Amino acid sequence: MTVQVIALPGGVMPAETRYAPLASGLGGDVNLHLKDLEVYSGDEPPIGYSISHEVEAVARFADSLGLARFHLLGYSGGGFVSLAFAAAHPERLLSLALFEPASIPGELNAEEARLANQLRAGLAGLSGPDFMRAFVSLQLRPGVEVPAPAGVPPPYMRNRPAGIAAMMAAFGEHRCDRSQLRQCHFPAFLGYGDLTGEQEEVRAAVLARLLLDVHIRRFSGVHHFVPPQRIYTPEHLRALRDLWERAATPLQVEA
Repeated sequence: MTVQVIALPGGVMPAETRYAPLASGLGGDVNLHLKDLEVYSGDEPPIGYSISHEVEAVARFADSLGLARFHLLGYSGGGFVSLAFAAAHPERLLSLALFEPASIPGELNAEEARLANQLRAGLAGLSGPDFMRAFVSLQLRPGVEVPAPAGVPPPYMRNRPAGIAAMMAAFGEHRCDRSQLRQCHFPAFLGYGDLTGEQEEVRAAVLARLLLDVHIRRFSGVHHFVPPQRIYTPEHLRALRDLWERAATPLQVEA
């Protein structure tokens, strides 16, 4: 049976670029359906943009593919959207795979709030290239070298600072009861890199408490902003295949 996966990118690279190594590494038994974020549906973020717009767009996208149920995969901002979708439509998911979600929907605990405020403060008043440099450096562990820009920025980078700022605001405005995630009876996978900042360990601990069946993997020598081929390695692909195989065996939940 063909595995049907919808993949959501983060706030920087479009889905085709973000998931190119994953697409090339998977066999013909997996259909990877790439869905770009609604925040980039125009030159500027849509008026009244919200995470609910992203969630319902995923549902419409799945409907257009004829998928009543599917596997969902999200990176960074797409990871937040994926969690929001899981909370709103758990009946539609066979599994959930995340790599370094940008945040977790719902009320933040004290550590999450401290780190979110720290990021917002570091970005306050910045725009354009200055915003992007700070956005990267603030999310890496102390001493980790900030990746240097590679040549001329691709055209899509022009609207990324505004899109990222809109997403960060929408994260805080999105209303979600985290207890809804405890109703997700499908398996989940969370990966993060050991060079990304402490926020990923904090989020991993939160998701370990919220999701009934989650495998968490810490990847060595990786951070949030390395090239996609360093994230979606054969090791990572194997973890995803293990997840999709686990989804074929329903989780037994005690009454």
